Amino acid sequence: METAFWLDPVRCTGRPREEREPVEQGCYDFLDGLGVPYDRVDHDAAFHIDTCHAVEKVLEAPIAKNLFLCNRQRTQHYLLLLEGDKVFKTKYLSSQLGCSRLSFAPEEDLRELLGVQPGSASLLGLLRDREKRVKLVIDKPLLRQNWLGLHPCKNTSTLRIPTRTVLEQVIPALGHEPVFVELPVEEEG
Repeated sequence: METAFWLDPVRCTGRPREEREPVEQGCYDFLDGLGVPYDRVDHDAAFHIDTCHAVEKVLEAPIAKNLFLCNRQRTQHYLLLLEGDKVFKTKYLSSQLGCSRLSFAPEEDLRELLGVQPGSASLLGLLRDREKRVKLVIDKPLLRQNWLGLHPCKNTSTLRIPTRTVLEQVIPALGHEPVFVELPVEEEG
């Protein structure tokens, strides 16, 4: 029997009043320190696109899909941001990045490099990558959105930040120079 997905029907502005886990608190501290405006929706853990669509309705912003990838040798790691419904094919990304075929990185790499659990990978996880071992990759069509929805390193909340602010303030403050790609739109099947 499937359990119901809890979603707060109210979009809040700024950080929560109650204490959260340190990894999430660190995201709010970072954004507040930059003076970045953001809205927040709290919900049960969101692991699937269907639950993210429900969050998007309250958030009034699309949630970026975040894929944590690596090469076969696990010597190169990538955080790919793309539109939530976009089907990902590794061959197109690998050719644009000029690297060997990519696959999903193991959970232990995600925890070690971004300090998050599976399902919580996010642009804000790059706060933990001080050695710049993860390359940020953004699919250009995502940038056509006015807002970006992303987790504060926990998939029980989702933030809405203006896309322009992400590009002009958040990413430069993270110190990761993004690589922009253009992945083709493909149908599932």
